[in-house]
Amino acid sequence: MANSTLRNAVSYMDGQMYQRYLDRKKYHYTYVDETHYLYARSFYKDKLSAKHKVAYDTCYKALLRGWKDETFYTQAMIALTAWRNGDQKVAKEIVAYLKSMAQHDEEMGMFWKKQGGGWFWYEQPVERQAMLIEAFHTITPKDEESLAQMQLWLLKQKQTQHWGTTKSTTEAVYSLLLNKTLVADDKTVAVTVGNVRLPDETVQTEAGTGYFKQAWPGEEITADKANVRIEKGTDGPAWGGLYWQYFENLDKITRSDDKNLVIEKQLYKVENTDKGEVLKAISENQSLQKGDKVRVRVVITADRDMEFVHLKDMRAATFEPVNVFSQYKYQDGLWYYEATKDAATHFFIDWMPKGKYVFEYTLFATQSGDFSNGITHIECMYAPEFQSHSAGIRVKVQ
Repeated sequence: MANSTLRNAVSYMDGQMYQRYLDRKKYHYTYVDETHYLYARSFYKDKLSAKHKVAYDTCYKALLRGWKDETFYTQAMIALTAWRNGDQKVAKEIVAYLKSMAQHDEEMGMFWKKQGGGWFWYEQPVERQAMLIEAFHTITPKDEESLAQMQLWLLKQKQTQHWGTTKSTTEAVYSLLLNKTLVADDKTVAVTVGNVRLPDETVQTEAGTGYFKQAWPGEEITADKANVRIEKGTDGPAWGGLYWQYFENLDKITRSDDKNLVIEKQLYKVENTDKGEVLKAISENQSLQKGDKVRVRVVITADRDMEFVHLKDMRAATFEPVNVFSQYKYQDGLWYYEATKDAATHFFIDWMPKGKYVFEYTLFATQSGDFSNGITHIECMYAPEFQSHSAGIRVKVQ
């Protein structure tokens, strides 16, 4: 039944491509569908009928002539099709070109810049990387270093994002299984904290990933736990986090020095002049007056794409926000949901590409006194090790 179904599917594809070949004589359009057809057809060695072969050969030769004008994803498909058709020289030439166009990063691995702004599934980063890995693995299998670096990029994407769809997930898993170097085995990472070696018989690790978690209450925290030693028994990458949680007065909190997610916060007094609004930075040595208009500016810098990001901006008890309605907003290419609460304003961001972003909103000083303005905290909910916060400051209102 399966073989019969496949034969019917391949025959149907051949017929559809032949019809497109006839239509191409009347209308001009791109070779996107033809590329996918040729790639899918390269898995099957069924002979083509005479008329279908004419359509196949015409499209195939056109793609071989113009592969440099295609996207990286399409170029990888053309390379795989050429390799399976015996045109190994062209296939290796395409892969060499792709390798020359790759970006390299010590932490993120080997990847390619996004081309265009398409939203089709085959234009998404995970599918593109998976197809490129398949091309490199098939055509240049001895280039293990490039394969490992490309697979590392996929894993690093999973650290701060989700793979999007079931299709992209299966493509990513398939690509990772092509080279077993990065796939976890029975060996786990050993972490020694003070004189405690983990995991031990009381700690259960997750199958496949080796993930485990251990926590100590405050009374068990001793000075020797500041000494941490990590032993990794596999060639693949590993990552984790070590957190020390404690209580501190908001005013004494200093700005975090995280390099992956940088946050800066500044308060400005808004003054109306003949030339319009003028912003004057507020310091702890300056005093505001009741009724003063204040602009909050929070600047976020992310060194990688992130999803499910939560930004919490605390505010002093004297401040009342102008905008009290929670709503979706859009600015500078970023969609987010802004929620105003009693003690803080929250920003929930589904998708935050690598870059720099500025959030601003307006407050009014309503009460006199000496107030703690709290801190601003940002965290990638998908990977809580990526978080940062501003320093605590005080606000004086006369």
